[in-house]
Amino acid sequence: MLWILFLIILALFFDYLNGFHDAANSVATVVSTRVLSPKVAVAWAAFFNFVAFLIFHTGVAKTIGAGIVDIHIVDSNLVFGALMGACVWNILTWWWGLPSSSSHALIGGLIGAGFVKGGVDALMAGGIFKTVLFIFLSPLLGFLLSVIIGIIVFNVCRPFNPYKVDHWFRKGQLLSAAAYSLGHGGNDAQKTMGIISMLLLGGLAGNEVAPIRDFLLTHEEMHAVTQGAFIVPLSVVLLCHGAIALGTLSGGWRIVKTMGQKITRLRPVDGFCAESGSAISLFIASVLGVPVSTTHTITGAIVGVGSLRRLSCVRWGVANRIVWAWFITIPAAALISAASYWLKTCLFK
Repeated sequence: MLWILFLIILALFFDYLNGFHDAANSVATVVSTRVLSPKVAVAWAAFFNFVAFLIFHTGVAKTIGAGIVDIHIVDSNLVFGALMGACVWNILTWWWGLPSSSSHALIGGLIGAGFVKGGVDALMAGGIFKTVLFIFLSPLLGFLLSVIIGIIVFNVCRPFNPYKVDHWFRKGQLLSAAAYSLGHGGNDAQKTMGIISMLLLGGLAGNEVAPIRDFLLTHEEMHAVTQGAFIVPLSVVLLCHGAIALGTLSGGWRIVKTMGQKITRLRPVDGFCAESGSAISLFIASVLGVPVSTTHTITGAIVGVGSLRRLSCVRWGVANRIVWAWFITIPAAALISAASYWLKTCLFK
């Protein structure tokens, strides 16, 4: 039972790291344009990270919990390997100042541990393909939406005094940052929900899980589980949203500098367009149940807004470094996860 409690705490720690690591995505633009101070910005983002559970259903959690690895082979060691792969890679990329994807680190962790345990047959091709496809689609969608919003906004505001426009969009950025933080919480918190639900409901969950499962699930939820449904308990939903909000409150300022200053110089109107485009992208993905990278989405949006002024406004060398981090995240986290699973099962039985 203590081992299961440790894994749930480790999952919540990953969720905390997700908020800590991705706080930059939520607040980089609003801090860089000096609309809010860093402390107020993270509090604003954390609040909307938490209340996102009131808006979004748990489609993303179900994709993570039952759509990447066959739920019937899941045990506590597999969950441990997946979480270690994701947490270690998150810490490394935070230290390097790279805005990599916490979501894809977790998926890479599941793939690595799942492959070592059950081979290729243990991996769910449909869920993995959908996730990999959105590695390309989410930044492209963020880019396109921010460009479209930017074109509309720039043309509407052209006749007005630049000082007034700047004043309007300083207020507008409060709304766009809130919308983006809702999308961030609505998509990213669900990934940890999926992991904890997988642990509680997995096919190899033994007697050590039962006391915790009985404590966390309501009678109605237990009845749904006995009927074969994969559900996400409300208690797990609240724990995960609380953890990601706490992580966002803790900041992550190494990556704020990369996202908010090094890619392109942002004005309030640029921040508004980038956050709005990203928020719409995340809302669409969450409704479809697709676990996308909030990092990919906001980076594509920032590049889109920056390129509207001049292509030379975007520091393509920095963007290129970020893109490389995207592509190595899944295999790197998978390797760390596979090694962690092997060590746990072979050396610490």
